[in-house]
Amino acid sequence: MRQYRRFILPLYLLLGACMPVTPAEVPSRAATTATGLPPIKTFAVPRPVPAQRSNTDIARDFLELSFKLESGRDIPVFTRFEGPITVRVTGAPSSNLQSDLNRLLHRLRAEARIDISQTATGPANVTIESVSRADIRRALPMAACFVVPNVSSLAEYRRARRSPAVNWLRLRKREKIAIFVPNDAPPQEVRDCLHEELAQALGPLNDLYRLPDSVFNDDNVHTVLTGFDMLILRAYYDPALRNGMTRREAALKIRDILARINPQGANRPSHRLERTPRLWIEAVQTALGPGAKSAQRRRAAAEALQIAAAMGWQDHRRAFSHYAMGRLNQLSDPKAAEAEFRKANAYYARSNDTSLHRAYVTSQLAAFAISSNEPRTALEMLGPSIQIAARHENAALLATLMMLQAEALDLEGRASEAQRIRMDSLGWARYGFGPEWAVRSKLREISALNPLKRPRL
Repeated sequence: MRQYRRFILPLYLLLGACMPVTPAEVPSRAATTATGLPPIKTFAVPRPVPAQRSNTDIARDFLELSFKLESGRDIPVFTRFEGPITVRVTGAPSSNLQSDLNRLLHRLRAEARIDISQTATGPANVTIESVSRADIRRALPMAACFVVPNVSSLAEYRRARRSPAVNWLRLRKREKIAIFVPNDAPPQEVRDCLHEELAQALGPLNDLYRLPDSVFNDDNVHTVLTGFDMLILRAYYDPALRNGMTRREAALKIRDILARINPQGANRPSHRLERTPRLWIEAVQTALGPGAKSAQRRRAAAEALQIAAAMGWQDHRRAFSHYAMGRLNQLSDPKAAEAEFRKANAYYARSNDTSLHRAYVTSQLAAFAISSNEPRTALEMLGPSIQIAARHENAALLATLMMLQAEALDLEGRASEAQRIRMDSLGWARYGFGPEWAVRSKLREISALNPLKRPRL
């Protein structure tokens, strides 16, 4: 389940939790506006990176995503919608929801080849109800957004929440599903909820930490559907599959499906990653999740790192273990934190699928460089990462990296260039962080890194 999402995300991304629910598991300078900030910026043309792995590995991923819940419980049979799928928005949607939904539905039609469209009236297969964060948390305290089968409203879910009707394990086909998203959250958080929850409403319900290139991963590095995700959804709606299939029956079909829709994956070598042990997952959730005290978090992060080393991992999970340790050391031992971030970066650098992960780490390492009055080092790291954040449509990360770039430029005495980039960052920050106070808070936080701007004692 995704109740830990908002706590596992990097420090500057204050986003929320998204989960499928069952009763048991539960870029130019813009003119400024009247507020003093430039207009909100949004991403135009999607640029997803196609899946880069072998069909052998993707087939295994498909089966584990489709036949398990995030808790590890087995899903007995395959379920999906049959025929054209309709989507309806109800409640009081935020201003950017409709444009983001339009773009998402277009991608689902074009990339996943799903027959899906929006309707304004009448019943729909998928109802997206836009309500307050308080309403969502009253229904599910650890969530910022969630998805439920066989209901069309939050009121209906409250009445049915303890009934078999909303139990994913009892589904035999999908006909009616509701998604609940916040209307008082930053635009990026709402968009991320749309991507994750609509993907789960249509397709797999599981998350796998071993996936480096997917939103179906509880590390939540990816916030919009990737090329891999669209491939999984396209396979999910292939005519060769049908409601009621067992895992064994789906396994007999999925390799032929992938050979047909993803021929470039047929000849790629398999790099079979081991399953992620529950102990590591629980350690990460304790380290970065809610409720634990500082000492408990550090012990859990150390345990996650020990497990990763004992497993011999050389992949993104080993990197994430170091990243978690760095996060927890930032305030108490900055030098140790920087060392952990460098280790995380080194492991992430071993794969072409983790460029976005490295961009997150870059934000941390660049902050250390700026704080140490090393602007050239920071600028060398930031340039490529800014392009990566833009390609992956992560406005909060993009704005953060640009603000860091502006501070590095200020340190080099390039004040006019710094101010231009800082102004450009604000439109992205409005999309990523939301209200003016949050944008200005982020500006102050990053400005405080600059040694020239610190108060003299």
